[in-house]
Amino acid sequence: MRCDGWLRLCSDGRVLSVAIIGSGFGGVGMGIALKKAGIDSFAIFEKADKLGGTWRDNTYPGAACDVPSHLYSYSYEIKPDWSRMYAEQPEILSYLQACADKYGITPHIRFGCEIASATFDETHGAWLFTTTKGAEVSARTLVAACGQLNRPAMPKIAGLSSFAGPSFHSARWDHEIDLRGKRVSVIGTGASAIQFVPPVAAQAAHLDLFQRSPPYILPKWDRAYRGIEKRMFERLGIVQSLHRKGMYAWGEARFMGLETGGFTNALVKKMTLRHLEKSVSEPTLRAALTPDYPPGCKRILISNDYYPALCRPNVSLIIDPILRVEPRGVVTREQGLFAADVLIFGTGFQSTDFLAPIAVRGKGGALLKDAWRDGAEAYLGITVSGFPNFFMLYGPNTNLGHNSILVMLEAQIGYAVAAIDRIEKDNLRYLDLKPHVFGSFQKEVARRLADQVWQAGCTSWYENAAGRNTNNWFGLTLEYRWRTRRPDFAEYDAVR
Repeated sequence: MRCDGWLRLCSDGRVLSVAIIGSGFGGVGMGIALKKAGIDSFAIFEKADKLGGTWRDNTYPGAACDVPSHLYSYSYEIKPDWSRMYAEQPEILSYLQACADKYGITPHIRFGCEIASATFDETHGAWLFTTTKGAEVSARTLVAACGQLNRPAMPKIAGLSSFAGPSFHSARWDHEIDLRGKRVSVIGTGASAIQFVPPVAAQAAHLDLFQRSPPYILPKWDRAYRGIEKRMFERLGIVQSLHRKGMYAWGEARFMGLETGGFTNALVKKMTLRHLEKSVSEPTLRAALTPDYPPGCKRILISNDYYPALCRPNVSLIIDPILRVEPRGVVTREQGLFAADVLIFGTGFQSTDFLAPIAVRGKGGALLKDAWRDGAEAYLGITVSGFPNFFMLYGPNTNLGHNSILVMLEAQIGYAVAAIDRIEKDNLRYLDLKPHVFGSFQKEVARRLADQVWQAGCTSWYENAAGRNTNNWFGLTLEYRWRTRRPDFAEYDAVR
């Protein structure tokens, strides 16, 4: 239902049990879990006109997941007929929509409803939300399922607005622009660019790819599932279960490669460089594509067609730093002007600005952005002291470099639902994490991240402007699942 119509229906001032912000895998999964727990008084606020989160927004050519399909799905909603080992964007979005429909979540989504602010009322134990259109609604509990990768990051380059031709970010792909026969400039070589550069190179008359630092790339062991495999997954659930568990175990084993200086990290480096050597024979290009930092410091990517695309005669890799953008194209420090008809940004997302631009105020009117002035932080990535009845999904320090984020989301959802169930059944005014628990956990985060490869000195989206890693989990997902299996309510102040 559209937001405005629903708000008119709810003008009687009733209070929801739960308000969820965002309708990606986190928001939809949270809704499903609430339904299963018997909590039906909830709404999912979605600023767009359809659900899907990152899989709704990223429709660029070649968009696909870099986690195996059978692992990038809810554990309770297996899909035996995934078309490929690594599903593409349309199939993932279709899966999420099917889950929302099957479990009755779609009617709970309020489309076109962007939350501008959320303020906690201590007296009544409720959150008051204001939409960008000025409407208000209340809920006892707030669940933020905005994710970390929802706001495109634009590079800070002089003259961007002066470019005379079409320009767009990969997460806002302009499908009206015909790239055939065009001279295209792409700025950025992150996870999205790795996927869209090959199909763009196949269309464009010429593609100039501007690289600041090269990523490590492993081969993508992708293929279409055979019909016999799909039938086996459908008829023998144990086979699909073992297939999924094998993928999960392999992902956990990869965590060992994220320790600086370790044997596994050296092995990963050897594998990536071998992939580069086999794919790129020209020495100068190969040198430009060789990273000068440890594997895993930036996100390790997977692709079979990126390197071959850069070897095409109509593709140039530019490593000369960009000075500015002019109406006719991109100007670099040494090589001057690179003429362009179309400019595409593969520059990632504002990953460390959690919940922005929503103004969240907790006890005493404290502003969350002020509490996070040195970087976002949350207990187990889920809850923040001083902000009662507030839970985050895919919050600070819960991103992964080795396994499926769906594993983390399901753990967070289970934890949050257990706390919400306690609030509802005991009729609590609020639950608020004790400050010493919050502080102790942040010390642990800093201590354990210090030994990880993400702190090896490269610049990545894992870190904020001050160089603090606010995004990644420091251990195995097995540890995270154990620590979030149920809330320890002794760690919270329960106010009746």
